Amino acid sequence: MTMTASSAPTPSLPILFRDGWRVFFMAAGLYAVAAIAVWLLWTTGAAELPFAPGPIAWHAHEMVFGFASAALGGFFLTAVPNWTGAPAPSDRFVALVAGLWLAGRVAVWFAGALPAGVVALLDLAFVPVLGARMVAMLMIKPKPQNLMFIALLTLFWTSNLLVHLDWIGWSATEAQGMRGGLLTVSAMIAVLGGRVTPAFTRNALLRGNPAAPVPVSRKPLEIAGVALPILTALLALAGAPDPLTGAVAAAAGIAAGLRLAGWRGLSTLGDPIVWALHAGYAMLVLGLLAWGLALLGLSSEIGALHILGVGAIGGMTLAVMSRASIGHSGRPLRAPATVALAYGLIPLAALLRWAASAWPGSFHAAGTLGAGALWILAFVLYLLALWPIWTTPRPVKGNAS
Repeated sequence: MTMTASSAPTPSLPILFRDGWRVFFMAAGLYAVAAIAVWLLWTTGAAELPFAPGPIAWHAHEMVFGFASAALGGFFLTAVPNWTGAPAPSDRFVALVAGLWLAGRVAVWFAGALPAGVVALLDLAFVPVLGARMVAMLMIKPKPQNLMFIALLTLFWTSNLLVHLDWIGWSATEAQGMRGGLLTVSAMIAVLGGRVTPAFTRNALLRGNPAAPVPVSRKPLEIAGVALPILTALLALAGAPDPLTGAVAAAAGIAAGLRLAGWRGLSTLGDPIVWALHAGYAMLVLGLLAWGLALLGLSSEIGALHILGVGAIGGMTLAVMSRASIGHSGRPLRAPATVALAYGLIPLAALLRWAASAWPGSFHAAGTLGAGALWILAFVLYLLALWPIWTTPRPVKGNAS
């Protein structure tokens, strides 16, 4: 039988684009290593960075709007179909949004050779395309608790817009945009971490002992634990007075800590893939508290921002990306030993980077270098362990529970 050109099957793309979690969780890991390696070369004086933004601005921007946005892309392309029953995005759509994310990274890296407006257009394209697809899927089963992520994604994009408006020369909003982006991702962690951490902990504890005490959630704390981090992000983005923003951020940290206290984290210490979620959320607690105190003049703001960026965002994304990759590939939900080690390295990196800011001087350079080295090691271990999962088909038989 002869097949005509019109009836020929469409060639499939590589398996990496079959699922959003494959390409984006790989990209997040690769960029986590590459961006910090380049940053350390500059901080040690081994290289000059040719970027149009200053090195510090480039570093902050790429960790929030580069690394974290890749993790968000993989998560939403995977989770939203599960929430709504919508068909998963096609491999061509996954490849499209992955290409937009990469175009943004290349544009910022070569910003010195490109018009600032072109850099902005390329870097700002990814989130609207991702968000439009999310809206289409979420409207199949519209629920307020899920639709709120469109609002948060809009805040995230607006934060990036403020950065680019500054880089173009139209405003002086770089600091607002950077902090708004970081605090918006932190708010997403407060929302998502507040859902998955107690739920996955409950499942793990009951598997081991059907009569085990389970995590406790109290509605007033749940409301405060979501509303206050979002309000903190809004205030940061708006450039509100430091005392107001600091007080709200500290209150958000206290609410997050009270939530975490009821989730029975100590009972999960033998199960790394679960306690990593608790560790990431604990870093959110410390980061919000530290940043709030910093704005009130009581601690180092740079140190606090790194607790949020390295500890909360780095730790929680590592925990979620590894868990989703293992589970959606049909494998038992057990973290490989190297990934379990990576879970422990991230909080150490965050605390070391905080210490480098809290005690400047001779310790600053060593602490910054040590924190960066721990971060790179953690994500190298993550990449080595999960690379075969991202690049091979799902096993015929497996357990994705």
